[in-house]
Amino acid sequence: MRRAGRNGRTGGWPARALALLLMLVSLQAGSLIAPAYACGCGAMVVNRNSQVAVDRETSAVGWDGRTEQIVMQLSVRGNAPDAAWIMPVPHRATVELGDAELFDELRAITAPVTEERHYFWPRDEDWPLGGSGNSAGDSAAGPKAGAPVDVVGRERLGPFDVARLAATDPEALESWLKENGFELPDRLATALRPYVEQKWEYVAVRLAPEQRGSTLSGTLDPLRLRFASDRLVYPMRLSKLAATPQSLDLYVLAGHRMEPRGAIGGRPPKVSFAGRVDPANEPYEALAAVTGDKPVFLTAIDQYFPSPERIDGDHELRATAEDTPYRTVVYRDTLLTWAGLPAWLLTLLGGAVAVASALLLVVRARRRRPVTPPPPVFTPPPLR
Repeated sequence: MRRAGRNGRTGGWPARALALLLMLVSLQAGSLIAPAYACGCGAMVVNRNSQVAVDRETSAVGWDGRTEQIVMQLSVRGNAPDAAWIMPVPHRATVELGDAELFDELRAITAPVTEERHYFWPRDEDWPLGGSGNSAGDSAAGPKAGAPVDVVGRERLGPFDVARLAATDPEALESWLKENGFELPDRLATALRPYVEQKWEYVAVRLAPEQRGSTLSGTLDPLRLRFASDRLVYPMRLSKLAATPQSLDLYVLAGHRMEPRGAIGGRPPKVSFAGRVDPANEPYEALAAVTGDKPVFLTAIDQYFPSPERIDGDHELRATAEDTPYRTVVYRDTLLTWAGLPAWLLTLLGGAVAVASALLLVVRARRRRPVTPPPPVFTPPPLR
């Protein structure tokens, strides 16, 4: 007969530990078969028994007042043999492969500047308090279309099978995806409705490894989309379906410094770089191909979405009142030294020497001072 625990239940801690372990295993198993619904700018759909996680999404957006282009690169991992990626666009888009060197150039341009600043008194990591000296501080096969969906273009770009669609309703897009081997979750169909009401179109991309039998993993080739637009917009609405916090790293290439009109449910956007760039002077060949070899104002924007379900729209970007340049500065704090020795130590030694010298001078001055003889003692004459 089992004894009851302190709370009156049988089994004690071994049973509770086993139940907790089984619960964790079941949750982990459920996560392995959950499809991915959102990945920043767009939505990812996989087979019910597969999983794809987008570890990183990097995007560059260019706009000249009439035409917008988005260059996007995804880094993915998972066990899916293929996946579908859906991207809403306001007008008919052309799609081509992008140049991965573009993001290397943008990272080089916007890299923080390191500046050294000195401190005088030793800190915990400096001698004699602890360490030995210096310290550093650092302040992304051609199926057929259903009748309600118009396939306006199809291309095979490297590992991508790209279809450009014009759908009359979300259910039509859902039917097209199902005919191509994917199930569109109801939540995603609902999230697509605002784009359909605005008569937007879609770029649907079938992602597949180049080698048969492989799974989607690693950094994919970037895709470059171009479409007509009288405003600079970065679609973010579908990201509200993400199950985990989202980070946005966006490079904006335009005639002026740009800023989002609002936070759209995330934390306030932060600018990590703002400045005019002439790709022909460096040269930056990949950037020149995107800007048409013309100077542009580059704005790098970072934003964090701790609760993606609060995302309530797309990012609309506008020009700021002034094209104020900005660059992130990382300070490297270093103990002030002279000739390899801490300045504070030299100062203390120098002060001690100065005090000792002053005392020595005082002593010498006293020794050299002439001694004044005492006044003569008056001796009265003897009495007679």
